[in-house]
Amino acid sequence: MSMMRRGLTQALLSLLTLACTPAFAADAAAPKVLRYSFRVAETGFDPAQISDLYSRTVAAAIFDAPLEFEFLARPFRFRASTLTELPEVSADYRTFTFHVKPGIYFADDPAFKGRKRELVAADYVYSWKRHYDPRWKSNNLYILEKANLLGMNELRAEILASKKPFDYDREVPGLRTLDKYTFQVKTADPVPRLLYEFTDGSVWGAVAREVVEMYGDKMMEHPVGTGPFRLASWRRSSLTVLEKNPNFREMVYAEEAPADDPIAQAAVAANKGKRLPIVDRVEISIIEQNQPRWLAYLNGEHDVLWEVPPEVANIALPNNQLAPNLRKKHMTMVRYPRADVSYTYFNMEDAVVGGYTPEKVALRRALSLAMDIDKEIRLVRRSQAIPSQGPIAPSTWGYDPNFKTEMSDYDPARAKALLDMYGYVDRDGDGWRELPDGSPLRLVQATQTDSLSRELAEQWKKNMDAIGVRMDFRMAQWPENLKQASAGKLQMWQVNWSAGAPDGETFLSLGYGPSKGQSNKSRFDLPAYNKLFELQKKLPDGPERQAAMDEAQRIFVAYMPQKLHAHRIWTDLAQPWVIGYHRNVFLREFFKYVDIDTDMQKRLGK
Repeated sequence: MSMMRRGLTQALLSLLTLACTPAFAADAAAPKVLRYSFRVAETGFDPAQISDLYSRTVAAAIFDAPLEFEFLARPFRFRASTLTELPEVSADYRTFTFHVKPGIYFADDPAFKGRKRELVAADYVYSWKRHYDPRWKSNNLYILEKANLLGMNELRAEILASKKPFDYDREVPGLRTLDKYTFQVKTADPVPRLLYEFTDGSVWGAVAREVVEMYGDKMMEHPVGTGPFRLASWRRSSLTVLEKNPNFREMVYAEEAPADDPIAQAAVAANKGKRLPIVDRVEISIIEQNQPRWLAYLNGEHDVLWEVPPEVANIALPNNQLAPNLRKKHMTMVRYPRADVSYTYFNMEDAVVGGYTPEKVALRRALSLAMDIDKEIRLVRRSQAIPSQGPIAPSTWGYDPNFKTEMSDYDPARAKALLDMYGYVDRDGDGWRELPDGSPLRLVQATQTDSLSRELAEQWKKNMDAIGVRMDFRMAQWPENLKQASAGKLQMWQVNWSAGAPDGETFLSLGYGPSKGQSNKSRFDLPAYNKLFELQKKLPDGPERQAAMDEAQRIFVAYMPQKLHAHRIWTDLAQPWVIGYHRNVFLREFFKYVDIDTDMQKRLGK
């Protein structure tokens, strides 16, 4: 017995020794890593500078807005995030008071010189003032400008005129700190839905002044927030790695699932009570071509496929159902309408396609009528979209499924007749139309090199060839096109716009004059449209507001500053080892709400 006991003791010691070796310990506590990809490269991660979907998706995991949308709640609703409670709102919708929760800390950074840095009210005031600072060229300033925060537009105008550095220390009645944990927003006019805006950490997240002052013009590379993740490494246009923020406050999974959503119910059952974030790391690759993205997911190299590529939709989703081979692998399919619009804008300040005179309006309307949107949806988008009648998208207030305009009409005969009527004819017999003054009519559309962009460009080319209009394409990376578009240097560009909240106002902002170069890349500026935009902004939800929004959409269609194509329908897939995957289109990052079954991942994946 003694020899047997000694043998057992030695065996246990050997196992303990093995368990203490680095390799065994790493295997026993393998980090939970969520891997997926973007189709388009990010531009950076500074809330005051970014505007693209991909950069904002990453930034939303790093920065905390004061409010956040609940992950699974339907209808959509928001709650306090870094606040003790929902903000106090005055009866006239002009004063909004925020109370920051004590004990929330930024991720560690050299800017804090070794001390823990607490989030305070002044951080939000400073961060939101940055959007007014001309230095940062904020693409989201229009949101605050149209809210007309008392004194802030005037302060910006003064800075622009004097060309002096922005005075962050000047107290302004529209945006000020009341005490260490309290700040207040005051607007000149009623803004009933202002709180919707402050749910998005990628824009309204708190940034510490010390961080901005330390990194300056390199802020895009040094995001430091109070959110669940921090930036671990970034290889531009290649790989972004986020890791769990050790300073993140105590939060547990406490979502509520709708009774009619089994996927949401399963997510709650699996993750309820777990501390957030659940995964340790997020790795986001940039794979511009859809076929490699699809194959990486099928091979188990990625855990989530964000939007099944249109090229494989018929294979993966026959009749919009999960294919049998994928169903056998117990993959999760989440299908949902994007609150977005895909559109091609015309630069209204361009000598060829811009302008408000009858012949310029006729040109844009003719180009629109020549576009076969049904074919684009069937062939290019593989039926994963619906035609746009106006800019306002599904899942947002103001969208009316019965609203019909000529925006989706395909009528090349009418297009040719309009062009003929206004003098866009082929004078020299070369098969291509000229401008009314006889000079060449040549359209130049910006695009990218990915497969979807190429297919969309080919569709444009075929439709323009059919009416005798010459169209060329200028290829560039998406971030470069965005930069040029914001500066008003592109004639045309096909792009998408997504809502950050369940309200249609953001889509009407695509044509709001004061938002030129920001949301309004077409630089459309029509007093009648601007007046309707400002009217609906002040009204509470109801028939009067709906009427104003509908009339604004009709004007938008009549002047055609943008050819609205479609509202996309997306389908995401998640591997069986991803626990709790779902999608909320008004919550940019889902990272903190999912878990990874590492044992299953090892058995079935890579």
